[in-house]
Amino acid sequence: MSEKIAVVGLGYVGLPVALAFARKNEGVIGFDIDHTRVRELREGHDRTHEVEDGDLASSTISFTADEADLRDATVYVVAVPTPIDESRRPDLRALKGASELVSRVLGKGDLVVYESTVFPGATRDVCLPILAEGSGLAEADFELGYSPERINPGDKVHRLETIVKVVSGSTPAALERVASLYDTIVDAGVHRAATLETAEAAKVIENTQRDLNIALMNELALIFDKLDIRTADVLAAAGTKWNFLPFTPGLVGGHCIGVDPYYLTAKAESLGYDPQVILAGRRINDSMGERIAQRCVKLLVGSGLFEKGAKVAVMGLTFKENVPDLRNSRVPDIIDELRSFGLEVLVHDPLADADEAKHEYGVELVQREAIEGVDAMILAVPHEAYRSDLGGLQSSVRDGGVLLDVKSMMSPQDADSRLTYWSL
Repeated sequence: MSEKIAVVGLGYVGLPVALAFARKNEGVIGFDIDHTRVRELREGHDRTHEVEDGDLASSTISFTADEADLRDATVYVVAVPTPIDESRRPDLRALKGASELVSRVLGKGDLVVYESTVFPGATRDVCLPILAEGSGLAEADFELGYSPERINPGDKVHRLETIVKVVSGSTPAALERVASLYDTIVDAGVHRAATLETAEAAKVIENTQRDLNIALMNELALIFDKLDIRTADVLAAAGTKWNFLPFTPGLVGGHCIGVDPYYLTAKAESLGYDPQVILAGRRINDSMGERIAQRCVKLLVGSGLFEKGAKVAVMGLTFKENVPDLRNSRVPDIIDELRSFGLEVLVHDPLADADEAKHEYGVELVQREAIEGVDAMILAVPHEAYRSDLGGLQSSVRDGGVLLDVKSMMSPQDADSRLTYWSL
């Protein structure tokens, strides 16, 4: 069966998927409601840096923001964001909106595959009724699939093509159709999940597991800090055992690890179960920015440099190293807490978009040249640009100042002897 594929949502997930399908299929449509995003992609530029501009320019994808261009598709892959709201509850507005859009162009026999992270049951209980009602079709008149995304922003090794793709379908026939579809673009092959709900659950526990392991490392780091033991040294020693897992402490942000556990806990609570371990891990991880800022204040006090207006440089604002993605970054937690003590905070990031930083967090990014003679510096995000200039960064801190190395980019032996060095 020859499919005409439309990918709805062209962010970190959707664009690589659309590009992969376009390499194997003719007439692939890439749809996004963001007209600026569509224009940039047509011009051959991906602001997320997940796709090389050369690959984008040579692709045959038809980029559009016009819903009418979707009508001839037979397969709709939905890859829109599923964040949490201010109350840390699942925010399904984009998912519902995309489902309503697809319903208006859905035809008999078409297939809709969701890649967005959701709680178990959402595809069948939330999306399916929207598709049926909006299209006027019976639920048996079209097919449904769920294949969770496993994109790791900035990772050029673990890519769509090299990671086993979990697939599922609303019927055995739908499952095989979804499996055949992805098998053509994923070199690592596909794993057929038993049900839609199984695939949805697999997605949320992948990141919940990582979240809990990092929370354990963060709690250990807080304990070791009170014992005046360097956590990185402890982990290096413990890591010599064959079955010790290589997790490290740090800030947990982004659109997956810091979000997905809430999709599972929200569903559990709706069923009358009070999740404890998962939410305990979330509380620890969400508190780390504030704790790092408070440690900075204590070190400034100990160095005799704490006063209103003392300058602290925060290096890095994105949620992880070497990507421009600011979504759900926890670095603003550090900034807000430092400011609550009356400190002047200078924020720099070589990859973040200045307008987005201002819009999302009210943070004015400064140029690297503006950071000189600061009282303290927090290396918050280990961008390669910082790793390659550790000497220059340290020289920007005044004599007797404080250097906080959140991700242990350097060893204490490499720290400038003029400074008080601390790592998480």
